[in-house]
Amino acid sequence: MAIKVDQVLDAKGLACPMPIVRTKKAMDQLNSGEVLEIQATDKGSLADLKAWANSTGHQYLGTNEEGDVLLHYLRKADPSETKEEVDFPHVTSNTELESKIGEAGVTILDVREPAEHAFARIPTSKSIPLGELEERLGELNQHDTVYVVCRTGSRSAMAAKLLTDNGFENVMNVKPGMSEWTGKVENN
Repeated sequence: MAIKVDQVLDAKGLACPMPIVRTKKAMDQLNSGEVLEIQATDKGSLADLKAWANSTGHQYLGTNEEGDVLLHYLRKADPSETKEEVDFPHVTSNTELESKIGEAGVTILDVREPAEHAFARIPTSKSIPLGELEERLGELNQHDTVYVVCRTGSRSAMAAKLLTDNGFENVMNVKPGMSEWTGKVENN
């Protein structure tokens, strides 16, 4: 069955946060109820676009695969259905996070995709990809200070908001994240 789309966005070859940045711009050009097809090769775009749609009120319709290309479908919400995009207010730096590694009562939560985590991760970090976070909240201690990290601070902002919405009180979004991390790393 062919899916009727109103606009196609080519995000092939782009990595986080660019598929989201381009999707946001494309959605601004659509009318309520219209459908955007996002063509992406970044496997992390699946979790990213689902989370972004959920955080803004737009409807994530689904994803199809054609070879190495993911075809994501989003429906633009009516203005009465949308939520204002809010950056997470509690932000800390890479330097501050580096000083907390190994400290009692601290959890470093890496919400990148497993492949990203495998190749370069902060020592002691726990990997829970953004798309799995809601179903895996029980793996985290609500009483710890949770430092949430991703590649740039975008996915981690969404994850930090999800944590606070679920009762976590001490949550920090780490910016700029792994894209500019200069501290020790581990890999597989």
